[in-house]
Amino acid sequence: MTDGYLSRIGNLIRDARKHRGWTQTQLAEVLNTSQSAVNRIEKGHQNLTLEMLARIGEALDSEIVSLGGGPVHLRVVGGLRLSGSIDVKSSKNAGVALLCASLLNKGRTTLRKVARIEEVNRLLEVLNSIGVKTTWLNDAGDLEIVPPAHLDLGAMDAAAARRTRSIIMFLGPLLHREDTFQLPYAGGCDLGTRTVEPHMAALRPFGLDVKATAGEYHAMVNRAITPAKPIVLTERGDTVTENAVMAAARIDGVTVIRNASSNYMVQDLCFYLELLGVKVDGVGSTTLTVHGKPDIDVDVDYAPSEDPIEAMSLLTAAIVTGSEVTIRRAPIEFLEIELALLEEMGLDYSRTDEYLAENGRTRLVDLTTRPSQLHAPIDKIHPMPFPGLNIDNLPFFAVIAATATGQTLIHDWVYENRAIYLTDLNKLGGRVKLLDPHRVMVEGPTHFSGAEIMCPPALRPAVVTLIAMMAAKGTSVMRSVYVINRGYEELAERLNSLGAQIETFRDI
Repeated sequence: MTDGYLSRIGNLIRDARKHRGWTQTQLAEVLNTSQSAVNRIEKGHQNLTLEMLARIGEALDSEIVSLGGGPVHLRVVGGLRLSGSIDVKSSKNAGVALLCASLLNKGRTTLRKVARIEEVNRLLEVLNSIGVKTTWLNDAGDLEIVPPAHLDLGAMDAAAARRTRSIIMFLGPLLHREDTFQLPYAGGCDLGTRTVEPHMAALRPFGLDVKATAGEYHAMVNRAITPAKPIVLTERGDTVTENAVMAAARIDGVTVIRNASSNYMVQDLCFYLELLGVKVDGVGSTTLTVHGKPDIDVDVDYAPSEDPIEAMSLLTAAIVTGSEVTIRRAPIEFLEIELALLEEMGLDYSRTDEYLAENGRTRLVDLTTRPSQLHAPIDKIHPMPFPGLNIDNLPFFAVIAATATGQTLIHDWVYENRAIYLTDLNKLGGRVKLLDPHRVMVEGPTHFSGAEIMCPPALRPAVVTLIAMMAAKGTSVMRSVYVINRGYEELAERLNSLGAQIETFRDI
């Protein structure tokens, strides 16, 4: 490699490491090398093998050293008004849960309009590696899943598994198929330490015992143990609830799960299980009663509902750019608190009557925004489990608050590190003050201006920063946007269809 390329690669590695919150010593430990070697790499003074480039990319969960043509970046010309209409795509979080749940079924599962995102791609790589046949049926995103009679877990694609947190949702289905098995540690967004203990506590009543050693979960199943009393979740988490529901789905008997999440992806999972013949009482509440079916072998066809987080992303882009945009097929049940808060802040918008999604259950509306003069809300903005303000929608209020007049306190109590990434808005001219790892104070209104920024390693803050770039005067660059592609399908292209000017490019 030339000295120029080494310097450019070193700068990208340094920026990615800092965004992940690692020291040079921490990266060196993962790579089994010295801190001085990492220092030389970042300064462009160290020759790099292809094997070392690949290891660095995996360690940082980043495409900065991708061997497939280099990382993907975005160049954004800001200050443009958007116009037109756009459909909300199907739910990412429901899609990955349903891919995991398909392991409960011996028959064929066909999922309609699955989001073709990197998170889904990683799960498909894992499923294919253990013997599951998956086939994209058409350009609409219809996906066919046919599991084998026996899974080959020993052949699991560990590299793909480590790049998704969703792999932990294999625990619930696999305990019905294997007496012992291993799963790699989950990866995904860099949001700080997210304990897996709630998952373990939820699955122990089903006889699952998990030990975490040497980068893997080692699971053993005692089939003599089944739930003897209602399962009370210690955390009303979405994936925890999904794991418990999938574990209950093939138990011969009735399982009651209390303090369950009633969020959108949990509801989609329950609707799918009902097609498999598993009756679930209480969908949409915090108490689920699952009537298990020990043997499931049916061919089913299911369409997951639209994604409320994508709907909020599009809504935020329209608000921050002062645009009139119609967002079609928005799942209103999971946006009502957000819209009520935006109304309080002065948003001018209209909505159609409700109609049903293709699953026949989820309520949708079309939303039309209009340019509005926003003001800060009286109270702080904080998330709550459904039906409260969605945890994944909270970051969008940082960039919305930046365009409003006054001070807004945002309290992200769930993740100990995510709020830190909202301060990236300051690089574009924002005034976001980090009060502690969970709280930021946003001062508005903001006159954003263009800048070059390394993409935050957390999905929602990354999209928040992209939206601010769309509102910024001048041209901005966001480097290494793999994390956005994990959760959104062709986001730049779809925003361009509304009049944005976002160019995808590579430089190494």
